[in-house]
Amino acid sequence: MAYRVCFVCTGNICRSPMAESVFRARVAEAGLDGLVEVDSAGTGGWHEGDGADPRTASVLDEHGYGTGHTARQFQQSWFGRLDLVIALDTGHLKALRRLAPTEEDARKVRLLRSYDPAADADLDVPDPYYGGRDGFEECLEMVEAASAGLLDSVREHLEGQPV
Repeated sequence: MAYRVCFVCTGNICRSPMAESVFRARVAEAGLDGLVEVDSAGTGGWHEGDGADPRTASVLDEHGYGTGHTARQFQQSWFGRLDLVIALDTGHLKALRRLAPTEEDARKVRLLRSYDPAADADLDVPDPYYGGRDGFEECLEMVEAASAGLLDSVREHLEGQPV
């Protein structure tokens, strides 16, 4: 059975699709793409059905990541099928933990930058939506930095599973 990870931001057009694309690439590079499923969603449904923000797609494309994406809203019913829900900032973390139907589900929710040992006390990935392109580049840097630690954590979980 696959280990399922879902990245969540506000509208699912900037940060979470960026994290999804980067982490999916890391999973494939590690040879785990058959064992780990990666997707993303938003806490709200404002952009459901839309593609990624063009700036997100551009930055991902320029750095060699896939850009196919359709925005959707996170649903409470998904907790039962997910192993890990990765919030991009503390607002998302709180909203997702409130939405979780059980304490066990609430424990599945983690902040992405908590997997970056070099991150400072502020574990939020800033929302680049209302800024310029440099905010999208900064977002990508933070996502890439945390993805290695997240991959290590997922790999540890997989190694502990029966074959």
